[in-house]
Amino acid sequence: MRSKSNPQATERFAANLRKRRKELGLTQERLAEICDLHRTEIGLLEGRKRSPRLHTIVAIARGLELDSAGELLDGIG
Repeated sequence: MRSKSNPQATERFAANLRKRRKELGLTQERLAEICDLHRTEIGLLEGRKRSPRLHTIVAIARGLELDSAGELLDGIG
């Protein structure tokens, strides 16, 4: 069974990602480099055009110097 899209979760993830990236003063391109992701990936995630895969969430959390990847999921219930 395929899971249904959750636009609220995608929006909250994008907001958490954008907020932390800006707190660190990183551009989308620089964060992508740090995380070893394609340069457009961060923009697609922040723009809610793509939902992240688990390995992407983990890579971004590390790049954003978060204690836990779960911090990117704050507010998603």
